[in-house]
Amino acid sequence: MRLGTTRAVKTLCTTLFGLSFGLSIQASVVQAANINPIGAAAPAFSYDPANEVDVELVLAVDISQSMDTEEQEVQRAGYVSALTSKEFLEAIEMGPIGRIAVTYMEWGGVEEHFIVADWTVIEDKRSAESFASIIAEAPLRQVQRTSISSALKKSVSMVQDNQYMGLRQVIDISGDGPNNQGGSVTEVRDNLLTSGIVINGLPLMMKAKTNTWQAMLNLDHYYEDCVIGGPGSFAIPVRSKEGFADAIRMKLVMEIAGLTFPQSHIHKVKMREPIRCNMFD
Repeated sequence: MRLGTTRAVKTLCTTLFGLSFGLSIQASVVQAANINPIGAAAPAFSYDPANEVDVELVLAVDISQSMDTEEQEVQRAGYVSALTSKEFLEAIEMGPIGRIAVTYMEWGGVEEHFIVADWTVIEDKRSAESFASIIAEAPLRQVQRTSISSALKKSVSMVQDNQYMGLRQVIDISGDGPNNQGGSVTEVRDNLLTSGIVINGLPLMMKAKTNTWQAMLNLDHYYEDCVIGGPGSFAIPVRSKEGFADAIRMKLVMEIAGLTFPQSHIHKVKMREPIRCNMFD
C-alpha cells in the first residue's frame, strides 16, 4: 500500500465487511511437490515501465448450459457494476503502482474459451468504464459442458503469455457446477499453483433451492476443496440474484487490494466432511 492511505484502507475494509450476504471461505495451502508448472515459459518482452501493474487478473466466467439467459444477464451486469464501482477504483488507486491488468474470458467445455475483453490496463474511471463497456456490449453465448480444468489451463496460459509484470497474479473463476469434462480439476489446480498464481472462486448457487443436484453438492464446499488455491485464496458463494453484484464487487476489491478475511469469517474445512473432488471428473 502507498504511504498515507491508512484511513482509506480502514474505510475500504469497513465497506467490505459491511456487505450483508452469505460467505464461505477457505484459506488454502496446497502441496505441489515435484510438479512442473503448466505451459511453456512466457515469451520474452522488452522492459516497459508501463507494463508494471499491481495485479494481473483473469476473470474466467462460466457460460455453460445450466446458466440460463437471465442468469447470464445478471452475471454480466454484476461484473460491469463491480468494475466501475467506487470501491474497485479506490482499491486500484491504493496499490503501490496504482494500476492493474485485467482480461475477461467466458468458458464452457474443453477448449471452449471466448476472450470477450482482452488484456487492458485499468488505472482510472475512464479506463474502467471502457473495459466494462466491451463486456456489456458483447453478445451472450452458451455452451453445453463445464470444464473448470480447461478454463484454469487457459487462464494460466493467458497470464504467462501476456506482456505485463504484476506483483501478483490472480485467476477469478466463477461457475454454477462441478468440473465434468477435461480430466481432474485438482491435478490441474495443484499443477498451476507451482507458478505462484492464486485461484479464487465465485460458486453460483442461485438455483440451490430448486435444483436438487446443486443443493446436494454443496457447490461452495466443492470450490473450497477442489478449485481454489494459493496463499490467501477464498471463495464467495452467490446465493441470490440480488446479491450477485455485491459479491462480485467485494471479491474484486479484495483481490486488487490484497486483503484477507479475519479469522471470524473463515469456514474451516475440518468442521465438515471433505468433498470428493473426482466425483464428476
